[in-house]
Amino acid sequence: MDTFKDFLVKQNLSKNTVSAYLTAVSGYQTFCEDVTKKNLLLYKTHLIENFKAKSVNLKIQAINRYLEYIGKANLRLKFVKVQQRLFLENVISDADYVFFKRKLKREPNLEWYFVVRFLCATGARVSELIKIKVEHVKIGYIDLYAKGGKIRRIYIPITLRKETIKWLETLHLDSGYIFRNRFGERITTRGISQQLKNFALKYGIDPKVVYPHSFRHRFAKNFLEKLNDIALLADLMGHESIETTRIYLRKTATEQQEIVDKIVTW
Repeated sequence: MDTFKDFLVKQNLSKNTVSAYLTAVSGYQTFCEDVTKKNLLLYKTHLIENFKAKSVNLKIQAINRYLEYIGKANLRLKFVKVQQRLFLENVISDADYVFFKRKLKREPNLEWYFVVRFLCATGARVSELIKIKVEHVKIGYIDLYAKGGKIRRIYIPITLRKETIKWLETLHLDSGYIFRNRFGERITTRGISQQLKNFALKYGIDPKVVYPHSFRHRFAKNFLEKLNDIALLADLMGHESIETTRIYLRKTATEQQEIVDKIVTW
């Protein structure tokens, strides 16, 4: 597997992708001893029966890369069709977001207020959020390498920059990561997710809608309400295809329910 790992690394894939591919191929090798078309199809059936379509396709993609590596690309598996959702699920409402950030701003530790503000005002993924440094706040953006060697730029709005700089001054923090734990080390994505759930319960907000990616969704929804430019939003979100971004043109499940409840009276 070490040589396959080297093969993946040379293709400029992210560490997370390489790790996911290695895990997927290891899963196949545990399930089947030999690489044959029959075994591959049996394993695909096993995946479909035990995982969601998106996860199945990720594992198939990994196996197809492995087949390419061992010179058996002719045995490549076809991806399964992913049913497109006609709505967004578990997205925090704008009203709850405003309520949540107001409550967090009254907390003794303002770090969690700024975690939520950055997620919702930049559209950053939580894995991207923890990489933001004081230096990035000062210049107003952070450049990150995405898939295929592309650079994704995350902009930090001027109102958020000014507010953050004032906060950082009170902490006497003039360089390095801005989101840190009590030991002064960079905070973890798992730590962020858990703490947001804790605050949601404290303030009486449904914890199902309070998670890092929910605020990224809220950023996208709010952006399109202010400026109906889906191509620009796709760039800001770091989506490879504009089709991925189109989901934000749809109503959330809650919004659909409210509309139906209001309109359907017959």
